[in-house]
Amino acid sequence: MTINLGFVVAEFNRDLTYQMELLGIEHAKFLGAEVKETILVPGVYDMPLAIKKLCEQDDIDAVITIGIVIEGATKHDEIVVQQASRKIMDLALEYEKPVTLGIAGPGMTRMEAHQRVDYAKRAVEAAVKMVQRL
Repeated sequence: MTINLGFVVAEFNRDLTYQMELLGIEHAKFLGAEVKETILVPGVYDMPLAIKKLCEQDDIDAVITIGIVIEGATKHDEIVVQQASRKIMDLALEYEKPVTLGIAGPGMTRMEAHQRVDYAKRAVEAAVKMVQRL
């Protein structure tokens, strides 16, 4: 049985999230899973509605979030990640489907973000393991 994944990818910092998306697709194939649908959203804060739409689809077994939140002059990055991650968790519980956190941040520089593009692979791996184990 092939595990079907949905990706929700933030366009903000797209140069980095694009790399993450490619790594995630490649790792999914390596694990025998398939990315059935990808929804691009403006930013991490905008992910929950797209996640919900994918969770409602019977042909999606798990959803992977992909995003980068870089530290700014205010604590905005912390608010964005806290609120998004909380809702991501709520949606996984509501729909009883794995929704994994492939979001790097908050509190990191652009250089640190470059070093964390592999978070997408980790999120794909977690999703596949959760589908297999549940």
